[in-house]
Amino acid sequence: MEKLEQMYEGKAKKVFSCSDPNLCIVSYKDDATAFNGKKKGTIVGKGIVNNKMSNYLMSLLEKEGVPTHFVEELSERDTLVKRVKIVPLEVIVRNVAAGSFSKRFGVAEGTKLLAPTLEFCYKCDELDDPMCNEYHIIACGWATREDLDRITDLTFRVNAFLLKFFSSINVDLIDFKIEFGKTADGTILLADEISPDTCRLWDATTHEKLDKDRFRRDLGNVEGAYLEMMKRIFG
Repeated sequence: MEKLEQMYEGKAKKVFSCSDPNLCIVSYKDDATAFNGKKKGTIVGKGIVNNKMSNYLMSLLEKEGVPTHFVEELSERDTLVKRVKIVPLEVIVRNVAAGSFSKRFGVAEGTKLLAPTLEFCYKCDELDDPMCNEYHIIACGWATREDLDRITDLTFRVNAFLLKFFSSINVDLIDFKIEFGKTADGTILLADEISPDTCRLWDATTHEKLDKDRFRRDLGNVEGAYLEMMKRIFG
């Protein structure tokens, strides 16, 4: 399957059409951004890590009954996926207080939450992806009640699986952001990616950060953290 016309370019990926109108090709970049694009840089090899890790985790989630957009890995950076219309929501699960959650609620970073929390943000860079609730989402037509029920169910299933998976490689899943899309027939699929760009991942023993926070917070050894995740997952 070959790339045809470029349909979209985001902060971390490009999307191309291909010969099948129901599929497209996602190509992962090494570009890194933080704070809605206000901070920019490059993480060498990031695109390869994110592509391979995301594809592997989505293939495992498929076996757990979570439908995803993943079809086939074409190369180190390129993947064939089902074409979807992205639901304009960032869906965030938090297992441990960190980042904006700690700032908003004054909960010390690293505090284990009594239950996983679910947050929604409206996907809009111009507005800095504002946090929203189910009433806002339904009122603005970003998703229906049925969509939200399905997305919520799938999201908690993803969290339960990822907690167990990362624990098996001595990594704590602090929080993560996922996105969903709808196929032409209205089926909701897990889309976008699952990677150190979209998850907070800490070494379970040392609490060393193995994710994009190393870039956000200028902690250094960003490439090393991504490669460490690659090594733990693939050996």
